[in-house]
Amino acid sequence: MGAFEYSAIDGGGRTRKGVLQGDGPGAVRAALREQGLMPLTVEPVREKGVRAAAPGDEGAARPARSLGGGGVKIAELSLATRQLATLMRAGQPVADALKTVTQQTENKRLKRLLPAVRARVEEGRSLADALAEFPQTFNDLYRETVAAGEATGQLDTVFERLADYLEKGAKLKQTMIMAMIYPSLVLVFAIAVSTALLAYVVPEVVSVFADFDQELPAITQVVIALSDFLRENGAVLAAAVAGAVIVLRLMMRRPAFRRRWHALLLRLPVAGRLARSMNTAQFARTFGILVASGVPALEGLRVAARVIANLPMRSAVQEAARKVREGGSLYQSLDESRMFTPLVIHLIASGEASGRLDEMLDRAASAQENEVETLAQTLTSLLEPLMILFMGGLVLSIVVAILLPIFDLNQLVQ
Repeated sequence: MGAFEYSAIDGGGRTRKGVLQGDGPGAVRAALREQGLMPLTVEPVREKGVRAAAPGDEGAARPARSLGGGGVKIAELSLATRQLATLMRAGQPVADALKTVTQQTENKRLKRLLPAVRARVEEGRSLADALAEFPQTFNDLYRETVAAGEATGQLDTVFERLADYLEKGAKLKQTMIMAMIYPSLVLVFAIAVSTALLAYVVPEVVSVFADFDQELPAITQVVIALSDFLRENGAVLAAAVAGAVIVLRLMMRRPAFRRRWHALLLRLPVAGRLARSMNTAQFARTFGILVASGVPALEGLRVAARVIANLPMRSAVQEAARKVREGGSLYQSLDESRMFTPLVIHLIASGEASGRLDEMLDRAASAQENEVETLAQTLTSLLEPLMILFMGGLVLSIVVAILLPIFDLNQLVQ
């Protein structure tokens, strides 16, 4: 029995969509007709752009790197994961827990995907294999962790860890967004106000001075020149900016360019430290949850490397995994890359020596997350007054450039 997404017309002529389970499209069509619906389309539930795996085709769908994609926000996936953990801890079978969460969730994509996952579980497949068919929502971290939980019989504990992981990741991302949103708004507002003044206000005021044979102040001449340039070349300038953004986005798709950009970012004074801390926290948190769930260290390193957005740091973890495979220690392999802070390296070394690697990785992640929050707060506290001064200075310069000739004219009249 599988899950099928359908669209049908009811007795009132309205189109209805949903998901039904059945032995095949024909059975689903028959069930729809029994409900008084006229089927239009009946298709197996699958993610857009990803081929659904057939039974026994374990490698058909390759997991995506990020979590919470495909129309499912991280917060929504975290809530569903927490509900699964609660239901399984209460003793509900996996299929029943999936059914309950499907009824509970308000996310349309999860309402489509979870019945398909449940159908595959009822067919006898493992939950990890069923989740792997929907890689845009459940990535390899999610799948590997669930697989380890199934192998050890601790699915409820694993789902709780996954929910914690998702919540902390969402909190870290929210911290960065909140740190940058106010300075960004101030910058956009300053540019908008300045553009409006130069394009519309300055030309009107300048026309007043046209009939006077009086040399204008230098700052006024500069503002008039900027105004003329903006009015004559505004469309070209906007097209150039848009073109530069498009070119940059296209170049960022090239791994070589993106790697050089990421390497440059790591060398910047404040942004580099922030990027290093964020990626380190993501790596330590991911690796820690995998180790705690029973995933082998080498497999955990492979999965954890894929969640690192910064390419040089990702390569460092992949190289460390190669050295560990050849018999090297984890902390020495990571230390040789010079990509991770001494604190993280020492915590990993302590975890290796004491056999508490998962605990030390969790501490390392918490330390890096705290550093990110501190840096973000510091950056915000510095940027806010700087952006206000920038906006005030820009507008003040334009206003002064307009008022100075007026004061000169008043003096001439007197």
